[in-house]
Amino acid sequence: MADGKSSFVYVTYVRTSPEELWAAHTTSEFMKKYWFGMNFETDWKAGSPWKLIFPDGRIADTGEIVEFDRPRRIVLKWRNEFRPDLTAEGYARCSIELEPQDGAVKLTISHTIERADSKFVEAVFDGWAGSSKADCRIGGAPRMNFACRRAR
Repeated sequence: MADGKSSFVYVTYVRTSPEELWAAHTTSEFMKKYWFGMNFETDWKAGSPWKLIFPDGRIADTGEIVEFDRPRRIVLKWRNEFRPDLTAEGYARCSIELEPQDGAVKLTISHTIERADSKFVEAVFDGWAGSSKADCRIGGAPRMNFACRRAR
């Protein structure tokens, strides 16, 4: 991007309730099942630290809970910890927003980092887009549609 930032926005619609989709993104059971066995550790309070842990105990990512408005919005300060090139880029901001719409939930996930051509944003873009298969399983019905936009 011309302003020295990198970002992307992921949008999908899931036929479920906001509460069920919220639980899917905030419970260890879901994370372990659909995020390659990883576990998310935090107390889900604004200002608290969080970490994403590989099944072998290594730390994948860390950060801080910036905002937590159940079941509508989570904002995370986010940094990769297992790839030195991504760790060196510093912290990104991730927003996860849920909005009920006509029997489904609009899920919008955005990542922004104060760095042009970020390898971190490229990596998380691929990760969230790949997790869309997990979103399909929530609520027992397939997603309605999918859109993803990446800005440099």
